[in-house]
Amino acid sequence: MQDPQLTIETDLTDLEPNAWIGQIDDICDDLGFFEQLGASHFAAFLEAGNNLLVTFENAETIRAHNTDAEPRGFAYARHDGWSHLALVSFTESWFRDEAVYDFFDRMIDDGFFEDFEKIIFHGAHGGGYAAAAFSVAAPGATVIALRPQATLDASMTGWDPRYKTQRRTDFTHRYGYAPEMIDAANAVFIAYDPIQRLDAIHAALFRKPHVTLLPCPLLGTRLDRAFDRLGIHDVIIKLAMDGSLDRKRFSQLLRARRYDQTYGRALINRLVTTNHKNLAQIMCTYMLQRGQNAFFAKTLRELSDS
Repeated sequence: MQDPQLTIETDLTDLEPNAWIGQIDDICDDLGFFEQLGASHFAAFLEAGNNLLVTFENAETIRAHNTDAEPRGFAYARHDGWSHLALVSFTESWFRDEAVYDFFDRMIDDGFFEDFEKIIFHGAHGGGYAAAAFSVAAPGATVIALRPQATLDASMTGWDPRYKTQRRTDFTHRYGYAPEMIDAANAVFIAYDPIQRLDAIHAALFRKPHVTLLPCPLLGTRLDRAFDRLGIHDVIIKLAMDGSLDRKRFSQLLRARRYDQTYGRALINRLVTTNHKNLAQIMCTYMLQRGQNAFFAKTLRELSDS
């Protein structure tokens, strides 16, 4: 039976931040609930069917890069009848905030997650950390974490010099160490670029038997945007909700990168750097057969002359 699709008629593009938040508040008040969580976060819920997508996103990133400037789950509520819970941050917070902890504590106490048959926790980067960390609130959920950090606690990840400002945040309190918070999840998918050494180390800390590591070589540090660009992000989420996502299916989807110019540039640069110039020439020729691009033409000339 098809879940009830929600009619969400609004345009969130080109709005000032306060107007954007106000529109989401109005939509969710009508179709679910909206709750401000302290000064730096809010929760927005759309109630539809028995499938629930929980996303962790940054407000600025949503407004700049998401389709129609909507939280990612709005499209699933509209087209697939999924319920959607968006946790949105105004800063790069990793969702380490007492107000967010309290919100999930209340959702657990109220049995909120028990009302849904299938649940996905999804996020990228700091949101990927949060998707894993807060999945403990919904035993049996599936986690899709793109380039997550295990923790920013310096005593555990002193080898990672990044995120100096966020390291002042307490990662030892509730919902703290993400690789331990996934114990109750049904399945966990960790996507990362193994060329990014520090990201690969974080991914390796998620060692549970129900974790599937999804290496994405040369797709860089913005995997959410890369998946959107390749047209596979939506498919990954839907396969996960169906319970049919696995490493083989993901690898098949990732073949779409062969047509992506951003990936092509990264691969050619990597081949040149590692002194595989003949392969770089072949790749330039292949990409030029798919369409003209100044980078590939210039690189091919330089390689041919060298």
